[in-house]
Amino acid sequence: MPAKLFHRVFPHPLLTLLLIVVWSLLSNHLSLGTVVFGLILGIIIPIATAAYWPRRPVLKRPVKLALYVLLVIWDILVANVQVALIVVFKSNARMSPNWVAIPLDIRTPEAIAMLAGTITLTPGTVSADLSDEGHALLVHALDAPDPDAVRDDIKNRYERRLKEIFG
Repeated sequence: MPAKLFHRVFPHPLLTLLLIVVWSLLSNHLSLGTVVFGLILGIIIPIATAAYWPRRPVLKRPVKLALYVLLVIWDILVANVQVALIVVFKSNARMSPNWVAIPLDIRTPEAIAMLAGTITLTPGTVSADLSDEGHALLVHALDAPDPDAVRDDIKNRYERRLKEIFG
């Protein structure tokens, strides 16, 4: 298949692959028909939404992205246990919920969206707002006696890695 035709049929090949996998998982039954229908969705949806993707995000280091995903999954598991312990054993009077402003060094919309999504997916924190210029992210933390430590942890654990991934 010539490259131009390939990009016309598969404008976002990774999205196509993701749609096939997600459809197969949602169907809860792996068969040829499920995979073929997932492929049909994987072709139609990216073509239908191509106008909303003016440029493809550039991944400088895809291997680091895979490692980042594993780190986030691990952090979600750990945070689930931590939040459960807080909810069960810590009284409301001893909790220290805080708003934390995270100054951003990353500038690409994809990297900022991944950071905001990571924060929101991690139990105990939620991304609440992005500044108009995209230079700061407002995060609410369920129990953060030291907001500066939360800010530093997010910047060092997540933002630094996203900066490496998206350049």
